[in-house]
Amino acid sequence: PTSSNFFIVGAPKCGTTSLAGWLAQHPNVLMSSAKEPHYYNTDFGNRHTHSPAEYSRFFKHPPAVCDAVGEASVWYLYSRAAVPNILVDVPTAKFIVMLRNPVEMAPSLHEQQLVNGTEDVADFAAAWRLQTEREAGRAIPRLCEEPKLLLYGPACRLGEQLQRLYRVAGREQVLPLLLDDVKQDPRAAYATVLQFLAVRDDGRVEFPVANPAKRRRFPLLRRGMIAVARLRESLRVPTLGLGIYRWVDQRNLEYRPRVPVADQLRQELADYYSDDVALLASILERDLSHWCAT
Repeated sequence: PTSSNFFIVGAPKCGTTSLAGWLAQHPNVLMSSAKEPHYYNTDFGNRHTHSPAEYSRFFKHPPAVCDAVGEASVWYLYSRAAVPNILVDVPTAKFIVMLRNPVEMAPSLHEQQLVNGTEDVADFAAAWRLQTEREAGRAIPRLCEEPKLLLYGPACRLGEQLQRLYRVAGREQVLPLLLDDVKQDPRAAYATVLQFLAVRDDGRVEFPVANPAKRRRFPLLRRGMIAVARLRESLRVPTLGLGIYRWVDQRNLEYRPRVPVADQLRQELADYYSDDVALLASILERDLSHWCAT
């Protein structure tokens, strides 16, 4: 449906928003106008882009010299269908995979789901304990369209997900990036991405961080806005007043440091993810033992 040649396939809360923003400002790169189209993960229930025509509308107005066209949908890596679907349309697609310590990623993902309005259990420990119930289809928030997104354990097992990606795509098609490395030297990480995409270096020296820790001042307001937006979408009502919607939604955000995870729960997370971190370390040929140290 489009001439995309690269995809930032995940993972959520691993710096994808920042990287997509930096690439969108490159004079020879066209990024999807929607940061997360989620067109190819056909095994997920939260897709809102279903037709090739809808998807193609996100790629209008390419620059005069366009060397790379891409999009960033953070659930493609977790999805079992997305990458095979992409390779049907774009056999030579390049995949950028951003990775993070899952012990930190899981509570961050929970926080983001609260902000999105698709999670209604404010305490991460309680939400973590609900996973068995939710996998069985119980205790699902009314506005959550895809329960798999609330399974914080499986969603953050990035070693398994990267291994699955390598089973269907060649290693030359995949660029894994650790958030730790991006934070330490964003300039070097950005240059590595441009080289992978065969795009010239535009000399960027500023690397602002997007999507930091935050919470909703009024969670019920967010949920009400989601319900109205979905009703409008189902009725195909024109998106009049979208600017006001975004203004209210932004004012409902409060940026603040993330609440630290209790030591006992952190140990539980470290034990849960230890085998997956070992798998990821083996794939990347990196020492990641410090990720699960407590």
